[in-house]
Amino acid sequence: MSRPRRGFVPRILVLPALIGLAFLVVPLLALIGHVDWGTLWADVTAASSLAALGLSLLTGVIATALCLVLGVPLALLIARSSPRRAALLRVLVTVPLILPPMVGGAALLFLFGRNGWLGPVLLDAGLRIPFTTTAVVMAQTFVALPFLVLAVEGPLRAVGTGYDEVAAGLGAGRWTILRRVTLPLAGPGLVAGTILCFARAIGEFGATALFAGNAPGTTQTMPLAIYTAFNGAGVSQGSAVALSLLLLGAAIAVLLLVRAWRPEVVR
Repeated sequence: MSRPRRGFVPRILVLPALIGLAFLVVPLLALIGHVDWGTLWADVTAASSLAALGLSLLTGVIATALCLVLGVPLALLIARSSPRRAALLRVLVTVPLILPPMVGGAALLFLFGRNGWLGPVLLDAGLRIPFTTTAVVMAQTFVALPFLVLAVEGPLRAVGTGYDEVAAGLGAGRWTILRRVTLPLAGPGLVAGTILCFARAIGEFGATALFAGNAPGTTQTMPLAIYTAFNGAGVSQGSAVALSLLLLGAAIAVLLLVRAWRPEVVR
């Protein structure tokens, strides 16, 4: 059995590669090293920490559900569009990924704020969105939706429409094809996209801070509580480090779950 080829990477590149890896890993190790393990449980279970954690989980779940309701149809639309239209739609979906989150928060504020395009109409109807828990969900949805759409659209485009056409030829209706054929084929992408979407939602900071504010118990999620603590207010620094550790653990768990659902590449 032949040995796997390792390529011909110049050995001199190993040093900058290791420096880059250390630059990414060592700060996280420093964070872990700063955790006071003796008070970790007390820090995590403090009232302010539980409020931020509970709000993050609640709004993250709601935002992920909204992303599924809106993102799966959008992914289907992109996957089944002509190449030119699909490219345009894909660009529009990707824009929030490359924009600074603060820009997304400002955009939402200019749309739904008191002086925004829809603000006066909503106020006349007795609805106020900015600086409420609803605004947290909307900000999380805005930044997390592209992760789900792009994760689902790729598998849908890859499998094509051949199986759908066979099912239609056997007499299956559109909804049956969607439920029994299309979505199962995109299952790994759907699961991975959902996990990434939830992780991005609970880690959102910039758009939430600008559009929803930082009110404890109402709009202060875990990232906002951590930021506030390190600026000397609200949650204690011990709780902030503990919450940071929770977010780090959640990120690692997400990567492991996504890896578990990713098909192996056959070489």
